[in-house]
Amino acid sequence: MNKALIAMSGGVDSSVSAALTVRQGYECIGVNMKLHRGSVEDDAGGKTCCSLTDAEDARSVCHKLGMKFYVFNFTEDFEKEVIGRFVCAYECGATPNPCIDCNKYMKFSKLYDRAQILGCDTIVTGHYARVEWSEERGRWLLKKAKNESKDQSYVLYFLTQEQLSHTRFPLGEFSSKDEIRAIAEEYGFLNAKKQDSQDICFVPDGDYVQFLQRYTGKRYAPGDFVDTAGKVIGHHLGAIRYTVGQRRGLGQGFAERMYVLGKDMERNEVVLGSNAELFSSRLIADSFNWSAIDAPTEPVRCRAKHRYQSKETPCSASVLPDGRVEIRFDEPVRALTVGQAVVLYDGDTVVGGGVIREVTK
Repeated sequence: MNKALIAMSGGVDSSVSAALTVRQGYECIGVNMKLHRGSVEDDAGGKTCCSLTDAEDARSVCHKLGMKFYVFNFTEDFEKEVIGRFVCAYECGATPNPCIDCNKYMKFSKLYDRAQILGCDTIVTGHYARVEWSEERGRWLLKKAKNESKDQSYVLYFLTQEQLSHTRFPLGEFSSKDEIRAIAEEYGFLNAKKQDSQDICFVPDGDYVQFLQRYTGKRYAPGDFVDTAGKVIGHHLGAIRYTVGQRRGLGQGFAERMYVLGKDMERNEVVLGSNAELFSSRLIADSFNWSAIDAPTEPVRCRAKHRYQSKETPCSASVLPDGRVEIRFDEPVRALTVGQAVVLYDGDTVVGGGVIREVTK
């Protein structure tokens, strides 16, 4: 009998993924990961994962399914690989995506290692995506979920061929969330109507600046708003508070609508300009994972997604001599942001992805 390790967040998605895997005849072990030392209070509105209540919900589901259940303490790894990267990115002027780092360094690294120790040849999660074997290409493909409104392939672009070969996403085959909840109701899961987690688990109130100040013990100094010519046009409360494309929350009025175009962290300056100045046609990405193909020797035509909620945009991608990837868009794209992931698609297949490091007009 095949043995599967199920990543159990305590939510309805991972619970139904567990039930479907048991139904398919796997011997299943449920695992909940304790990731951060700060407790997320139950009255946080259920908008985050990783609370004590979530762990108990996961335990209840495993008991109902007759599965073994473990809680793994990965707090030190999480602090280094996720929180540390989060803090460093903001202090360097980038805008991070900690959920991608959590998936990459925790679920599909630490948990993958633990699965091997437990003798599990498969990892199952509640992500909305699909994994398929392509005879034509002779490799595993990461594909969008059939329910594109819930698709999470963007945050999984980093998965290697080895990882994809041992990973299953049962929910990727469903067309609606209602189907998932109906299965949970069928099994009598207590979390069948539990709302989806939305916020960063270690910043449950959404105020990442306050988190950074508490975590680092720093008070980020105020500085100047400048225009694209370097002229001082106002004063800000600390460059770390702003991200590219931001218009609200600048703290003062201007004669015209102004948007954050960029930041100079060494000078503690935030560059403001018009909406039209937010559009760019080229970016450079590194830490690139070519998923559906080997690194190409010629430019590749595809569509790129530069934020989790952004639309895909036609582009050409080329590998530079230093291994980084240059992406040129057919039409200028708004608010390309250093630190965010850029993911390339060919239809519903992830071609590859990496982290945005440079943006130019």
